[in-house]
Amino acid sequence: MNPEFFSAIDTGRARSNNEDAVALDEAAALAVLADGMGGYNAGEVASGMLTTQLRNELGRWLQETAHAATDQEVRRAMELCVGQANRAIFEAARANPQYAGMGTTLVMLVFRGGHVLSGHVGDSRAYRLRGAKLMRLTRDHSLLQEQIDAGLITPEQAAFSAYKNLVTRAVGVEERVLLETQMHDLQPGDLYLLCSDGLSDMLDDNAIAQILLAHTDLAQAGRALVDAANQAGGKDNIAVILARVPGPAAARSWWPFKR
Repeated sequence: MNPEFFSAIDTGRARSNNEDAVALDEAAALAVLADGMGGYNAGEVASGMLTTQLRNELGRWLQETAHAATDQEVRRAMELCVGQANRAIFEAARANPQYAGMGTTLVMLVFRGGHVLSGHVGDSRAYRLRGAKLMRLTRDHSLLQEQIDAGLITPEQAAFSAYKNLVTRAVGVEERVLLETQMHDLQPGDLYLLCSDGLSDMLDDNAIAQILLAHTDLAQAGRALVDAANQAGGKDNIAVILARVPGPAAARSWWPFKR
């Protein structure tokens, strides 16, 4: 059975335009989120091109073929469709001076029976809430993450870094792009969150978990995340997708966080 979905995008409190985009294909069990970058409206062009193409091309392929396809074939389809979208964005930027340098992050999920395939490029994230435990499923493709991995700064110092939004990988900025894919098991009641850095820069993982644990309704949880990000400053566009696997959730502790 396919998961239940909810999505929302919000301009935030500091921007006048919205460069985030989301796309859902419930029949294909596909969720896509992108955070565009570039001058003028180029960022929203890039994120819109990517989410639309993935919903149309990958979504159609999944509906027609996924039931008989292996996981490796689905991964390959994800890579091919992202590669085609990457090329289209790259060519559009090269042909139109106003779009020069545009690109976009990407995070996506494809649900398949007892597991889910994730794919991401850049610093948009995927999380899973299982019971009371929130786990980040993606590792940012960013200069900040590379500094953390190298031991140059701590995760606590990273929250105040001047390099928070410098990604090391994006869709559309080069002729080819490398999609990082992973497979994760599914359990009844699992809740998956996709988000742009407009959410994750404003709220730490503990705050995100508390909001998700406080709401059983997906729409209420999604809106509460957006509201909390805005209350924390709303310094960027905010995009969220929630996907819940059918079935009862694992038992939750009444106080899941350490004091």
